[in-house]
Amino acid sequence: MKKKNIIGCIFLGMLAILVVFLATVFIVNKIKSGKEKELLANNPGRFVEINGHNMCIYEAGKGEHTIVFLSGSGTVSPILDFKSLYSLLSDDFKIVVIEKFGYGFSDVVDEERSFETILRQDREVLSKSGIKAPYILCPHSMSGLEAIMWAQKYPEEIEGIVGLDMVVPEFYDGFDYKGVVRLEKIGALAREMGLIRLFYTDGSLPPALSSEDKKIYKALAAKKAVNCDIAYETMAVSKACKKINENAIPEVPVLMFLSKGAGNLGESPKEYAAKLSSCKVIELDCGHYVHNFEYERISTEMKSFIESL
Repeated sequence: MKKKNIIGCIFLGMLAILVVFLATVFIVNKIKSGKEKELLANNPGRFVEINGHNMCIYEAGKGEHTIVFLSGSGTVSPILDFKSLYSLLSDDFKIVVIEKFGYGFSDVVDEERSFETILRQDREVLSKSGIKAPYILCPHSMSGLEAIMWAQKYPEEIEGIVGLDMVVPEFYDGFDYKGVVRLEKIGALAREMGLIRLFYTDGSLPPALSSEDKKIYKALAAKKAVNCDIAYETMAVSKACKKINENAIPEVPVLMFLSKGAGNLGESPKEYAAKLSSCKVIELDCGHYVHNFEYERISTEMKSFIESL
């Protein structure tokens, strides 16, 4: 057999293996997704109708202060993602986790996702739930933009901000939005093919979650990870940064937890913090999802910060 024919046979063999692998992953994902419908019926929060769609909101604990958790871009299940942290705070404070459209148990709406829209809907879901201001906003990552915008537009509603490696507008200077959207489209394709299940293993999820919580998290990832609402948010970031920079820096007490590990945000949060009238910065030697690694220290520092307000 000629060398060219051997190479051709090897290539076809590898291609056949790949096709069989992808077909198997796709079929297994469809079977598992069917079985997980009952699992996903166990919503730990509750639905509130916003613009004709279901938005999920979770409440726990009680106290004089209300902490509102806002997730970072693409976090599959905010209710479960923040659980390690808010479980340590619910004895002393009222805890609220908002799952924006496209996140967790909330609907995927396939509509524009400007930060003005996100803020309006978050305020509406709180109002309809009878959760009154003032709030202590606790944003992770990209939700830092919403928190800043919220404090600028409605300062009377914000008692303070606790940033969990939160972004600031300057972080996005020179940001490759188109490149990120392309990656999100690839991620959406991986979800449709069932490949996303290979990435969400027990080891990649918040360590304090129970085995049942991890099953729910993985089921939600297989159902809606990197959906169109997530991509629309990414495309809205540039406009949000411009609007924020047109207004004054908010005058609210801020506590910033910054990652020094993988995926950290560089120097922009520190530079922004230096401009604030009241801001404490704590650097943590862990990854970007700081609340999944250093939740005990964060909870202790948060309690001290809130008591000082």
